Amino acid sequence: MDCGTSMVKYILFVFNTIVSIIGILGIVYGVLILQSIGTIEVNGQVGFPPQAALPIIMITLGSVVVFISFLGCCGAIRESVCMTMSYAVCLLILLILQLTIVVLLFTNKEKFDTAMGDVIDKAWESREAREGGVFDAIQKSLHCCGRNGPQDYTVSVFTQGLPASCCEGTCLNPLNYYGGCHAKFVDFMSGSSEKAKFFGLGLIGVELIGFIFACCLANNVRNHKRRNGY
Repeated sequence: MDCGTSMVKYILFVFNTIVSIIGILGIVYGVLILQSIGTIEVNGQVGFPPQAALPIIMITLGSVVVFISFLGCCGAIRESVCMTMSYAVCLLILLILQLTIVVLLFTNKEKFDTAMGDVIDKAWESREAREGGVFDAIQKSLHCCGRNGPQDYTVSVFTQGLPASCCEGTCLNPLNYYGGCHAKFVDFMSGSSEKAKFFGLGLIGVELIGFIFACCLANNVRNHKRRNGY
């Protein structure tokens, strides 16, 4: 095998090793965010609150990146055209999906914020969510109170006053009241989506380089085997 092909082979191997490390760091970061958010318990069932969606996506994406990078490492070292092209195809599909998500986040920010606000609005308007402890769990997780603020609990349908999850410490002091869940949830998800957009752009650039190197390596290995076959 010529020097150029060998160089591409080892560059692709080192590249995928680095990408694997990035994927693992993405998983770790997602886990840390998930731990900071914590779990909620509703009617004896433990689960994650709505704002855990983005870190869960990050963990899933990181896991997929690690798997694809491992495939690329194996294909490069074994000089397997099949594995290398499989790696390139998987990388291209992942790249297109990520690019689509990033473009949607950039072009539909207002719709995204509105959709996130609707999550809280629907949870608040649902009697089952309020009385079943779902909204109380959201308040504990986000450190917020009511849909727009503590004043929402002054409506006549609420006879028990402010729940303990609405306050930092005792609810006897108005200074301890948290702000509304609608604004806090939208701000949290909007900030997380901004980080996800730029992280996604960086990952797309890295994956594009990997895709080009994988195609070059597969083509060179195929040509080399074809020449040796004569």
